[in-house]
Amino acid sequence: MLSDPAFTPAFTPLTVTGLLLAGGMGRRMGGADKGLVTLDGRPMAAWVLDRLRPQVDTLLINANRNPEIWGEFGCALVPDRITGYAGPLAGIHAGLTLCTTPLLVSAPCDSPFMPTDLVARLSTALQESDAELAVVRSNGRLQPVFALMRREVLASLDAYLQNGGRKIDTWFDQLRTIAVDFDNEEAFANINTPDELAAVRVG
Repeated sequence: MLSDPAFTPAFTPLTVTGLLLAGGMGRRMGGADKGLVTLDGRPMAAWVLDRLRPQVDTLLINANRNPEIWGEFGCALVPDRITGYAGPLAGIHAGLTLCTTPLLVSAPCDSPFMPTDLVARLSTALQESDAELAVVRSNGRLQPVFALMRREVLASLDAYLQNGGRKIDTWFDQLRTIAVDFDNEEAFANINTPDELAAVRVG
């Protein structure tokens, strides 16, 4: 994994597709379609999309249930192509398959406070280091579902999944990957359980 460069705000703009990862089974949320669970009167995914939409050129939603509800968000839906709820890599694989821009950024549906400068910082690091993928690191820990990647990594991911790979960090290790430090760890906190949802305060 490449070392983290100092962040500079200047970068060459490249068109980016945003991918909302909402294809999980929501086991810890009682089996609910987690992105559709209400937070302060709105689906949790709506909070994430509000922050992601201004940072990208187009949006995709990876969802495997309730297509009629997800369709109301006005984004193209991309269900997993790998069967059996294979985790976030299956969602990224589906997104990359339909991505038509040079870059794709992924974000989970259960992190309503994600940074508004996520794409700018990851894109700068990706281009300055000539990496294939840039991933968030916060408080010394990778946040692997917050990642910006070149469309060309699809071939590597497809081969990894076809060979039975499912661990996202292991796939990252096969790429030229750069970790980008963010100070606000709370921005990447995800809401997994009803108790965590009840404890969240917005506004």
